[in-house]
Amino acid sequence: MNQEVESVAEPGKDERTWGMLCHLIAFSGLIVPFGAIIGPLIIWLIKKDEMPFVDDQGKESLNFQLTMFIAAIITLILCFVIIGWLIVPILIVYYLIVLVIASIKANDGIRYRYPYTIRFLK
Repeated sequence: MNQEVESVAEPGKDERTWGMLCHLIAFSGLIVPFGAIIGPLIIWLIKKDEMPFVDDQGKESLNFQLTMFIAAIITLILCFVIIGWLIVPILIVYYLIVLVIASIKANDGIRYRYPYTIRFLK
């Protein structure tokens, strides 16, 4: 499955930087409750109309954050039947790795697609 798609028009440096920030600002969720969703949402809402690349990557970041939020809730519930405790470290490692990969790809101007993500926003 192809996880990344080359952009049609090369995004400028500002677009790439804002696209990268759409992904990186999700780390704010480690400090601010729901920051992983609110951060990308704010950047996306501010820049989506003027920067097509940020519109694309902002939606992708939001879709991933919402998917991970749902996965975290399910994992939390599964912790009551022990299996959730096995899933937690896998989920955390997966989250960190793909978030960093997405940030790097966005900075390179590549429209990254997170694997195993529900597409709420299209």
